[in-house]
Amino acid sequence: MTYPSDSPHGAGQPREEPYGRPGERPSDEGNPYATMQNMLSNTTWQVLVTAGLVAIALGIMVLAWPGPSLVVIGVLFGAYLLISGIFQLAGAFGSHVPRQLRVLSFVTGALSVLLGLLCFRGPAQSILLLALWIGFAWLIRGVMMTAMAVSGEGMPARGWQLFLGALTILGGIILIVAPFGSITALTVVAGIWLLALGIIEIMHGIQLRSSLGGPGAPRAEHRGAHFPRFRSQPHPQA
Repeated sequence: MTYPSDSPHGAGQPREEPYGRPGERPSDEGNPYATMQNMLSNTTWQVLVTAGLVAIALGIMVLAWPGPSLVVIGVLFGAYLLISGIFQLAGAFGSHVPRQLRVLSFVTGALSVLLGLLCFRGPAQSILLLALWIGFAWLIRGVMMTAMAVSGEGMPARGWQLFLGALTILGGIILIVAPFGSITALTVVAGIWLLALGIIEIMHGIQLRSSLGGPGAPRAEHRGAHFPRFRSQPHPQA
């Protein structure tokens, strides 16, 4: 009995490697999943860099022109109140809303529409309403955080929660008492935050691009002796 490796046609002839060179896994050129993953990675770093540039541009605009930026923010806030009020009014008559909540939904929707219309009367009204809106929201949030920290003895980081609650209450009171100066200070803080966010996004995009390497760079994880070379072994003849 003879084996194919002992035949005159197969003896002395190296067997064909199924995966190219010995000890190497197949490349990603013919793998559609790897190609899609590379495309998504390239798109990710480009999106990060673009978002960072946009954030830096917005931050510079807010810091350079805080007054016009406040006017634009006030108009957007008025549009938000108007649109949300219209949806609340329409939803108040829906069959899915319980009867005891229809009146409340109708009142809140009508109030939102009224406040939204007041925002379009002038920039002062919109800025004032925006500051009061943020101030009351911070005040309520701070009271809730403080109450939870006082009542919850086993709450983790209880001291920090109490400190943040008191700080939020103080910020809300300042916004309510001095709305125009406080909202201007918040605009400057928002501009600085946008600059920092843009720089961080650009740095993340550059790091991701560097980790990917060039378009034709080989991937180290696809190399290794996972597929050893098969050699023909002599077999005893029967």
